[in-house]
Amino acid sequence: MSTSVIRQCSKSDADSIQSIINIAAMAYQGKIPAECWRSPYMSIEKLLSEFDNGVRFSCMEINNTVLGVMGLQTIEDVTLIRHAYVDTTNQRRGVGTAILTALRSTTCTPMLVGTWVSATWAISFYQKHGFQIATPDVSKKLLPRYWSIPQRQIDASVVLFDEAWQQHNDKLISS
Repeated sequence: MSTSVIRQCSKSDADSIQSIINIAAMAYQGKIPAECWRSPYMSIEKLLSEFDNGVRFSCMEINNTVLGVMGLQTIEDVTLIRHAYVDTTNQRRGVGTAILTALRSTTCTPMLVGTWVSATWAISFYQKHGFQIATPDVSKKLLPRYWSIPQRQIDASVVLFDEAWQQHNDKLISS
């Protein structure tokens, strides 16, 4: 019998994490701005720098095989969901939901997630889990504050927020 486990990752898991990210990120090809697409989507150097910048990756695995990965990064007063990907052969089987549920229970701070506007599947996933889409104006304020990404990516991205963030930021949302 196979048992799934969700566990925190270390740099020794980098090859498995990178593989999941790069396979699943193929869905972006042709959907995000061409100048933002790269192959591999996440280099091993970039992944290791994410660990060094405080992204705490967790994964779900069965029989020592990683099926999905998601990172959390605390910045100022929020927790960002970073680099959430599920292996394409295991999508729509509850892997992302299980990881998100487990990680949400580990933080008390409001959560934000940024994704490409064109990643409708990701937006739907987070909405299904109670996240709401920030307006374009609010997204344009939040992205440079909490993420270190180029302006072109800011222009093509959206932020989703959880209920805890909304409760503390009603003025920003309504402006």
